[in-house]
Amino acid sequence: MQRDSLFNEAILWHGRPRIVRAPFAARLLAVVSAVVSLVTLSFAVTAALSLRAHVGGMILFAVWCASIALLAWRLPLVWRAGVEYLVTEKHIIWKRGRMRRTMDRSAISYAVIRWNPREPDVGDLILVRAVPTGALRRTLKLSLSGVTGPDRLWAIVRGMTPCAPLGQGTRPLGQRLDPDERVVWSGIPLASPWTARRVGTAIISLFASISAVHVLVRTVPSIGRVLRLHTLPPAIAALLIFGVGLTVLLLAAVAIGVAYASLLRPVLLARKTLYAVTDRRVLIRRDREELHLERGRIAYVIAASRNGPASVSWGARRLHDVFLVLDGPQARALASSGAFASFGREEGEGALLPVFARIEDAETVGEILTPPLPDLRDAA
Repeated sequence: MQRDSLFNEAILWHGRPRIVRAPFAARLLAVVSAVVSLVTLSFAVTAALSLRAHVGGMILFAVWCASIALLAWRLPLVWRAGVEYLVTEKHIIWKRGRMRRTMDRSAISYAVIRWNPREPDVGDLILVRAVPTGALRRTLKLSLSGVTGPDRLWAIVRGMTPCAPLGQGTRPLGQRLDPDERVVWSGIPLASPWTARRVGTAIISLFASISAVHVLVRTVPSIGRVLRLHTLPPAIAALLIFGVGLTVLLLAAVAIGVAYASLLRPVLLARKTLYAVTDRRVLIRRDREELHLERGRIAYVIAASRNGPASVSWGARRLHDVFLVLDGPQARALASSGAFASFGREEGEGALLPVFARIEDAETVGEILTPPLPDLRDAA
């Protein structure tokens, strides 16, 4: 059996990304930068040919935006293509060339699996170590991207023998449990929480919509008057219309995207979310994302009542958020949230965290997950 050169431990698994994809933020940056570059270039050409203006600065800005788009589109692919992953007796190792990132297997708090939407047997395995709350609150992550069968790899990291049903993200969680593992509780969120960031995002979408309408209303009459004067050649007029149209489309796309992220997406994700507690683990599935947490990592269970629109919509029934406070080597934390009232702030609004949001049966799940108190009768 081969041994790694860093810790001199036996290598239990070794692999590379099977599918290399750029992160969503990088792809979004590439698209926006490319559109801004095209708009700037079209306006620069129009001003140079029709007004004989100096447009060196605009050309330089368009080239700069195009360079950002190219780097955001290709650089993550080149970077991730040279990555290797190793699972040794005690560590997880991410390496690229001489760079190494490691995580102790015994210190992993939980894992998040994100399945690839096009390849049902490929996904990202994100290993998370939660560290103390308060001033030191942060999260250590190690992402193994584009691996085949991320749930099978997670079983190896946990020290389990992967069973046959693992490796297909289209299968329900109940079909991919450990041998002899059984579900003791399950539930779903009964509402999608309205947070301050969600409200702020909705306001941003409103302003983006107003900006798109304002640009459209102000530019269409002006362009119409210019075209009726026949002062521009057809090619230059078409280029001007193209630049203005791209600007309006970009603003409209931003408004629609932000509105979807703040108004519709949380509702759709809540409908696709399933909470499950087995005799060994806590499992959360939300669309193509899964959270796997060993029950032995749970130190405390805190249930917080949620009033407001979510509770009013369900009449007399009161909804709760159940927070799972995690325990580990030199760490006791709820992921990186620290303050329970603002969970998800540092991870991003859509991050999948060990929290049962907006459930009704908080008392039952709290009794199931609360660790038993140690027997102190003989402590004296």
